[in-house]
Amino acid sequence: MRLGIDLGGTKIEIVALDRDGAVRLRRRTTTPAEYPAMIEAIARLVEEADRETGARGTVGVGIPGSLSPATGLVRNANSQALNGQPLDRDLAAALGREVRVTNDANCLAMSEAAAGAGAGHRTVFAVIIGTGCGAGIVTSGRILDGPNRTGGEWGHTPLPWMRPDEFPGPRCWCGRHGCIETFLCGPALAADCDGPGARDAGSIPARAAAGEAKAAAALARHTDRLARALGMIANILDPDIVVLGGGLSNMAHLYSDVPPLMAAHVFGDVARTSIVRARHGDSSGVFGAARLWDAG
Repeated sequence: MRLGIDLGGTKIEIVALDRDGAVRLRRRTTTPAEYPAMIEAIARLVEEADRETGARGTVGVGIPGSLSPATGLVRNANSQALNGQPLDRDLAAALGREVRVTNDANCLAMSEAAAGAGAGHRTVFAVIIGTGCGAGIVTSGRILDGPNRTGGEWGHTPLPWMRPDEFPGPRCWCGRHGCIETFLCGPALAADCDGPGARDAGSIPARAAAGEAKAAAALARHTDRLARALGMIANILDPDIVVLGGGLSNMAHLYSDVPPLMAAHVFGDVARTSIVRARHGDSSGVFGAARLWDAG
């Protein structure tokens, strides 16, 4: 039995997968505000899963941050209570077994590469475009994380081929200017369309379809920026497939409009990189977490 935990800012989800990948149990609970209560909530979910499935499962956890290879502590998590905490060690102590923890975008990539939109492809670049913007890389069934555990931190590289009116770019929470996240995430699209303070981009595609020029122009800028950002990835990594997840991945125009724009930025005579929607939607993270032990 493989247990996956998706530890998000508002909910904790657990899934139990059997040897064949079939779902044996799935459950959600609200994420507590305090760190000790998070550990207790996860421990309770795992204990219930062990009891109800009749098996003691391996445990993988996806988080909106990463573990520092220098300190072993959580860093860069937008769930602030996690930062500076030895999450894997605390969970291992609470559960009485080793726990594997990685970034939620890595879990998206693992899920989609194993049994999702990227299945059958050697190298999968999986993108989360939602409240933030991140990515994960899986190649030959393994997460490509690197010695700094920053593999796939595409959202915190500069937007490539920046135009004069885009430079130096908005200031990012990481302290730099012009990060891809500050141009592509949902709040960035909302602000570009409706001005500072706007954060919800959900209505923009419908407004554009209804003929609103401002919304259509914002979507066009966003699409072009995503094409440039993925063109850079094609030049560095040349993945077999790009899988989009997160709230903005539901914008249907991305899959028709981005590839031809991206082709202009690919350094070669062909641009064959497929761009597809995540098959498992917002469940990819928890399924990928369950598979963190698959590669041994």
